[in-house]
Amino acid sequence: MVKRISHKASCCPIARPLDVIGDGWSLLIVRDIFDGLHRFGELQKNLGVAKNILAARLRNLVEHGILETAPVADGSEYQEYLLTAKGRGLFPLLVALRQWGEDYFFDDNEIGVHLVDRKRGQPIKRLELRAQDGRLLAAEDTLVSHAPPKATAASQPAKK
Repeated sequence: MVKRISHKASCCPIARPLDVIGDGWSLLIVRDIFDGLHRFGELQKNLGVAKNILAARLRNLVEHGILETAPVADGSEYQEYLLTAKGRGLFPLLVALRQWGEDYFFDDNEIGVHLVDRKRGQPIKRLELRAQDGRLLAAEDTLVSHAPPKATAASQPAKK
């Protein structure tokens, strides 16, 4: 089996998180938790993933602060998995992936589930990338700028 390369030290903000959420199971777990599934058994049944794989992915997501565990409210000995602020921050990524998947992996009449506004029941608008001044941006309108390294407390001159 090929050993995965770690991107932990990469300067790329796409590569680093892929060490944590780059496998398909992790994003599907997060999706299911957003959809209201919180117990191990619920997740395992819905995903159809082997228990050892699910346990490893859940442990990884907890270790990286995307999920946290809490006792189930019914007083049983079970625990549930909840999204942290870091985990909830994945929502726009999942929406973008969903919209990309709808565009390129389904026929027009094939999609059976839709993301809707809970309050109004209407489909959500497409995600858009906008400049500071509000202009709609495409990939060709952007570039990666290599910023200077952030100064640390040790590298800054002492204040007098």
